[in-house]
Amino acid sequence: MPSLVKVLILAVVQGLAELLPVSSSAHVVVAEKLLGLNPSSPEMTLVLVMLHTGTMFSVIVYFWAQWKHAYFLTAHAMQRFAVRALWATFLTGLVGYPIIEIIEHTAFQGHSKGEIEMLFSRLDLVAPALLAAGLLILFSGLKERSTAPAARDARPGYERSIVLSGENVTFSQAGWMGAIQGLCLPFRGFSRSGATISAGLLTGANRQRAERFSFALAVILTPLAIAREALRMVKASHAAPAGAPHLDLHAGVMAALLGMLFSFLAGLAALRWLSSWLENGRWYWFGIYCLLAGCVVFYLHHLGF
Repeated sequence: MPSLVKVLILAVVQGLAELLPVSSSAHVVVAEKLLGLNPSSPEMTLVLVMLHTGTMFSVIVYFWAQWKHAYFLTAHAMQRFAVRALWATFLTGLVGYPIIEIIEHTAFQGHSKGEIEMLFSRLDLVAPALLAAGLLILFSGLKERSTAPAARDARPGYERSIVLSGENVTFSQAGWMGAIQGLCLPFRGFSRSGATISAGLLTGANRQRAERFSFALAVILTPLAIAREALRMVKASHAAPAGAPHLDLHAGVMAALLGMLFSFLAGLAALRWLSSWLENGRWYWFGIYCLLAGCVVFYLHHLGF
């Protein structure tokens, strides 16, 4: 089991990077390599499952008031949200899973699932995904900033009033956000929140509508990802050779629960940061960060990590 200090470091990295548009998977992969951890071990899988759970709860706590007003105030609003969420999630699966299958059966043909997981964690594959996400965020942020009506920026609280009005993204905007979310599934480093919010902005969605709907999609998708990781942990435990050390369940659960708490708190801080920068037109700065991070990851790969 990783030490408590390493778990807490991963929790803070996961909590911040999962909800900021900078790719949690890229940052967690780099952190694991720098800390000398094995991400495929059952112990690490348990920790990562709990960290994802912590960030999911931070999203629910942070956005619940907005979702209640926008999506659950009336039966009609709930129906409109459900149709858009199901459409977006369907497109996520339609786009994402065939790409995963194609990659696994062509580029990684003959490798086991565990080996494929490790190959997807290679820094020379993570870095280009970070660069691509950075360019998308930078472009959408600068475009939205340049085309935003001057009246909106001149009226403090205008966007917050839209948040509480019950309005939603359009069916088309939801579809684009769901489709680009599908591209994020196979490519670690291609930020889910960054890509979906950018897609919303590029298709004309209000900043807060795009953010609110993006994280609603995350809450739908995260339990599936958690279940997948939990299943992988169970399979890895059963496949362990005789005589291999078993997972210390008590110590592992306690460390993972503490990590979940820290990822929850870090997630709340990240969401406040993200919302503030979105509202103040600083979204493109996250794109600049991803571009710089991609260069750093390429350098780490060059050093042999």
